[in-house]
Amino acid sequence: MKLSRSSFYHKVRDKSHEEMQKEADLRGKIEAICLECPRYGYRRVTEQLKREGLWVNHKKVLRLMRESDLLCRVRRRWVRTTDSKHRFPRYPNLIKGMAITQLNQVWLSDITYIRIRTGFVYLAAILDACSRKVIGYAVSRSLDTTLTLEALKMAIARRQIGPGVIHHSDQGVQYASGEYVDELMRHGFLISMARTGNPYENAKMESFFKTLKHEEVNLCQYETYQDVVTRLPYFLEDVYNHKRLHSALGYRPPNEFEEALLNQENNERPRQTLPTLSVQS
Repeated sequence: MKLSRSSFYHKVRDKSHEEMQKEADLRGKIEAICLECPRYGYRRVTEQLKREGLWVNHKKVLRLMRESDLLCRVRRRWVRTTDSKHRFPRYPNLIKGMAITQLNQVWLSDITYIRIRTGFVYLAAILDACSRKVIGYAVSRSLDTTLTLEALKMAIARRQIGPGVIHHSDQGVQYASGEYVDELMRHGFLISMARTGNPYENAKMESFFKTLKHEEVNLCQYETYQDVVTRLPYFLEDVYNHKRLHSALGYRPPNEFEEALLNQENNERPRQTLPTLSVQS
């Protein structure tokens, strides 16, 4: 049968009671993580276990999640939110190929829809491109400039930035309108826009919206506008910004990443030495 001698004599070793108990405890911790973050895949679950002091192989986590039917399944829906057929000026892409290494270097903006029982509501969000943190957002029944302006004003109030920040968005009328551009100019933003029909030029926002739909919207099944207004801020502030691990950030939440980055910058600043005073007798 072309089997090796070792394979022929191999016997399956029964697990000891201690090994079975350890695996049961591990399965319980995995289930607790998946209960809090139902859309976590096995790699993020593995990283969360490491943060809790449990070093375990990701293949074992995958096996336990598969046996417990904890692997998430993706559902995809799509609604057009960008209207690029307008008379307003368009701006070039300023961030293509740029290395983003600092907070408030680039802000990313976009709009997505949220399905409710009677139709749709819309979410405008702004991310810091360095930390992926949601710094501004607004929800509305209408897809207009007022929606995006509210998100922008929230971000400006929170960050208290100076001039020179690059604001990157698509070429939709909500971002190209005179009212929105005037607000950007008033605060000294540099305006950058992705090409029409090219989502890869704002890929981080697309990734954020995918996470939002996958880990929150599709799970909660919002029925009313009030459901969205009540639940969404909790997910954005307490879950996404504060708890959710991001692979691009070394499996850290945005708040933790920003804190570490600020501490690093403070440590690298040269300390000012006081002038020595000469004492005369």
